[in-house]
Amino acid sequence: MARLSGRILDKETGETTPARVHVSDSTGAFVHPADAILKVGPGASFFYSDGRFEVDVARGWTRVVVERGTEYAPARIDLEAPSRGAVVVDVTLERWSKLGEDGWHPGNTHIHYDEKETRPDERLRLDPRVEDLRMTAVSILKRWDLEYASNKYAPGMLTDFSSAHHYVECGEENRHNAEGTHSPGYGHIMLLNIRNVVEPVSRGLLVDAFDPDYPPLSYACDDTRRQGGVVIWCHNGRGMEAPVAAALGKIDAFNLFDPNWMDPEYDIYYKMLNAGARLPASTGSDWFISSANRVYARTGGAFEYSAWLDALRQGRTFITNGPALSLTAQGKEPGGEIEAKPGERVPVRVAWKSHYPVSRVEVIYNGAAAASESFPEGAASGSLEADVPAECDGWIAARLWSQTRDSFAQPVFAHTSPVYVTTGAAGPEKSEAAAYFDDAIKRSLEWIGSKGKFYTDKQRREVIDLFREGQQVYKNMLG
Repeated sequence: MARLSGRILDKETGETTPARVHVSDSTGAFVHPADAILKVGPGASFFYSDGRFEVDVARGWTRVVVERGTEYAPARIDLEAPSRGAVVVDVTLERWSKLGEDGWHPGNTHIHYDEKETRPDERLRLDPRVEDLRMTAVSILKRWDLEYASNKYAPGMLTDFSSAHHYVECGEENRHNAEGTHSPGYGHIMLLNIRNVVEPVSRGLLVDAFDPDYPPLSYACDDTRRQGGVVIWCHNGRGMEAPVAAALGKIDAFNLFDPNWMDPEYDIYYKMLNAGARLPASTGSDWFISSANRVYARTGGAFEYSAWLDALRQGRTFITNGPALSLTAQGKEPGGEIEAKPGERVPVRVAWKSHYPVSRVEVIYNGAAAASESFPEGAASGSLEADVPAECDGWIAARLWSQTRDSFAQPVFAHTSPVYVTTGAAGPEKSEAAAYFDDAIKRSLEWIGSKGKFYTDKQRREVIDLFREGQQVYKNMLG
């Protein structure tokens, strides 16, 4: 066996830099230091490195792959290892994108460590640096008596893990399930920038067989706002309370592709936007850093946490697992609003840049593609311009995806938050979405009235009244 020693260098600074590393020796085996923190999730195996690593490899050809975040191009080196002795290699990483220079800063708003994680501090110290994240939120949660490793932390800034370049905080996943551990129930919300735990963290079957399906998540949203916190709905809008909370303005952002083991799904999000909700796009990786998913928020300058949160609330965001995606509609960027006469053509420009080739880029107007371009051979950069007829009130966004998958085995994607369009005219998409949510809430009310568990009639009435209040918002759209 030979001893392979490596250094990982940032080309721009010349300094060693944390990254994830894959080493496969001539036998095809993935080799790693015995005490290394390993990447979690699908795709290729990697171990975390603080910038230096040593592994034993068999004689013959060895491949080294090093990745850091999504703005660095992966580095691949093939070398021939001797039967014994030492091999030294320097791996240089170079940025293909410098979004921070334009005031765009990446964050992951949804991370937990499960009960099998035995070294949460070491992982949390490396996660933001290996993934090149400016904002990282690891959250507490409750599911029965499971001892989730991330529950050792308390809401607030985690100063032991933060630095001038990496803000790390502890938030909370506040949740409810019903009739089975993985049914949506009321749903799941992420709470950021909180100072204290929002109680109860979970309710119903996530606590025990007798815990009530009370209080609703909307109460947790209110408690979070009173703390100056941010509420993000999780898991692509799963949960019967999502349309209620959206109608009543209790949500600050909306996590898409969360969890991330599915291909992109926008159905509920688009319906909510069509119904008039103003919901910025956000994302996270859920269990561990198990994908490259991240949300970029534009502060317009250097990273500062409060400015980043403001940008998230205002919708100056795009989500991605790699590509950089920008949008302007009549000169307005995501989060902005434009006024147009019904039928007026709105000039839209989309631009992108990607390390992995992009297969298709689209301009989305009220949930449908208004313009698109496909690239059978893939395109690493480009732009798309279109004049979109604004027939009614609504929204415009951009999205892209690729047939290529990253090292997490996830298809490459990106999606902007909307630019909102005001014309004074309501289109069919709004009434269709309103009817959809009206019907969904009707079914939820049936469950609350017949199957929901409550300690008192007053608790049941409160939840019913809340859902009816949200339902009325949609009924008003139907006339």
